[in-house]
Amino acid sequence: MKKFSLIVLLIILKTNIIFSKPVPESFANIIDPLMESVVSIASTTIVEEREQNFPQFPEGSPFEEFFKEYFEEQQRNKPSNKRPLIGLGSGFIIDNTGIVVTNNHVIDEADEITVIMENNEEFPATIIGRDPRADIAVIKFDPKDKILKSVNWGDSDSARVGDWAIAIGNPLGFGGSVTAGIISAIARDIGGGPYVKFIQTDASINRGNSGGPLFNVKGEVIGINSAIVSQTGGSIGLGFAIPSNSARKIVSQLREFGKTKRGWLGVQIQGVTDEIAESLDLSNNKGAFVASVLDDSPAFKSGIEAGDVIKKFNNVEINTYRDLPRIVAETDVGTTVNVEIWRKNELITISVKLGELEENTYTSENIETEESPGTKIESLGFEIRDLNKKDFEKYQLAPEEKGILVTEVYNQDSNILVGDIITEINRNVVLNVEELKEEVINIRKTGRTSVLLRVIREGKSIWLTLKFLDN
Repeated sequence: MKKFSLIVLLIILKTNIIFSKPVPESFANIIDPLMESVVSIASTTIVEEREQNFPQFPEGSPFEEFFKEYFEEQQRNKPSNKRPLIGLGSGFIIDNTGIVVTNNHVIDEADEITVIMENNEEFPATIIGRDPRADIAVIKFDPKDKILKSVNWGDSDSARVGDWAIAIGNPLGFGGSVTAGIISAIARDIGGGPYVKFIQTDASINRGNSGGPLFNVKGEVIGINSAIVSQTGGSIGLGFAIPSNSARKIVSQLREFGKTKRGWLGVQIQGVTDEIAESLDLSNNKGAFVASVLDDSPAFKSGIEAGDVIKKFNNVEINTYRDLPRIVAETDVGTTVNVEIWRKNELITISVKLGELEENTYTSENIETEESPGTKIESLGFEIRDLNKKDFEKYQLAPEEKGILVTEVYNQDSNILVGDIITEINRNVVLNVEELKEEVINIRKTGRTSVLLRVIREGKSIWLTLKFLDN
């Protein structure tokens, strides 16, 4: 029996060896045909300098203002010294006519842009289009008689943690530098904006690598190297690249329109906290909570409401609220999509036609002028009263606004403030104090430990969760 088990073990080990991918002895054969397609980029900005000789006086000295005016006049009449400030970055050729992709921050505010080839040939370049939000730019140079080699885009969605990654660029001015490592993480959020989730790699990336390509072992571009995290400014194995599948569409639009056309839904969102999930009877905190809906936006026209939780967009599940802006932005303008929403304990589907990112009612006339006495809501730790005409002036409310004013807060740990105007509780509109009191009683009967409030604060609609004090 032991002999049989040993044979089985050997077969398994042999099978794993046969089907596992071998570690490459060298990347040379992959890199050789790619080097000509990766360029260095020098951006020159002309800055003005004037010599400053303004003397320092004790604070409050009567001479300070006199001499300040004198020296400012002297500075205006003095000729300025102009000098070039040169920045270095990387890029890669995607079209044989001289189209180059790089980072926006590499060429931002540049007066002159120079593309430097592997053999040190230099060509002046111009900007075709740039997208500061995604940190992507497309530039073009005239290669004249030079024959160019372009790279191919790869599928970044197929990249897995542990795959080999190769970076080529111009770190610290040393053009044509190659580093290799693995993909350390995918869909990494590093606070670089709402429209990109980065590929993380430990392939060494340093200053000057920005805008250069990140390749897979097939020699395909799976990312644009964009950022590092480092306390020293040098590589510590935390490099980040914009995924190719996000970049390709942006690059295509920059080439065609000179700008990026992003889908627009028209909602302000926040995360679904555990408290919000409990208040809305959700089984988990996945999704994007709609804090407010912009007037005349696609969301407004389709019937999406503040307080809804978006669970799916165009059949793509929304795990966190940060997923939604990116997915919406990557959807073509004018596309009609289905949005799955959790509203009042049920899932509903709403059809929305996306726009383009540009990037029973109370009125002030029929509200009492006199202040009504405050009413304590002991279980939530605050005091409230109905709105009056003076409140509309003081808080600059729209005439059609409705709600209840918070006049005192007794719970020091509460996140509600005096002056907040409560308009909804657990997705139900409340017009007066009596309605809010009734809603609180009904919520307590369900056994829930908190409530979800929509309030107006400093002219903005926000959502708060408050725990019952006597639980």
